[in-house]
Amino acid sequence: MFQTKLNFTAVIFLVELAFMPSSDLVLSSQDVEEHELIRRVAEHDRTAFERLYRHYVPRLGRYLNKYLQQRELVEEVVNDVMLVLWQNAARFEPATARLSTWIFGIAHNKARKAYARAGRHPTEPLPEDLEDLHNEAEPTQDLSTLGGPEQDLLSEDARRVLRQALEKLSPEQRAVVELTYFEGFAYQEIAAITGSNVNTVKSRMFHARKQLALLLAS
Repeated sequence: MFQTKLNFTAVIFLVELAFMPSSDLVLSSQDVEEHELIRRVAEHDRTAFERLYRHYVPRLGRYLNKYLQQRELVEEVVNDVMLVLWQNAARFEPATARLSTWIFGIAHNKARKAYARAGRHPTEPLPEDLEDLHNEAEPTQDLSTLGGPEQDLLSEDARRVLRQALEKLSPEQRAVVELTYFEGFAYQEIAAITGSNVNTVKSRMFHARKQLALLLAS
């Protein structure tokens, strides 16, 4: 019993730890490589497309599964996204965003449309504390890649509780958490992906954080 409480406390601690100021976005070597691959895809290079396909299909599947929570819709959206990638690669502008931001933006837009077609409407509450919202720090810690003693504290029970808590968030709040912690996007990128502004992203994270804290503490 004591160990379980310790594990849940560790989860809450790690969630709080993640809310720290981040540095400016810079392109990694992988980003540069992906920009070259998408340039080749625009020239109908199937090998380049296959490399991007193998890399992004699992990532998109994980993200969309959390957002849509319906396997058939996830498969439909992933296939649609990869078709857009193949047919419209030339539309990507490397000077304005990372390729991952562009691809996840397409996925999020198609997911919302699929959600609407299924008669479901993702919503989230309006900000309750504008001062706290304005001061909401941008997370930089990826909870999915923590190692060392912190990760050791997360038992299977704690991971299960965290997954269950995430599932109780609204779809848009859950999307922000997933994009931030498990996909490594910054607020500005998430705003581009979701077709919103940074303040809206902060609002969703603000309420997601409050809700997660309540769920994990209960």
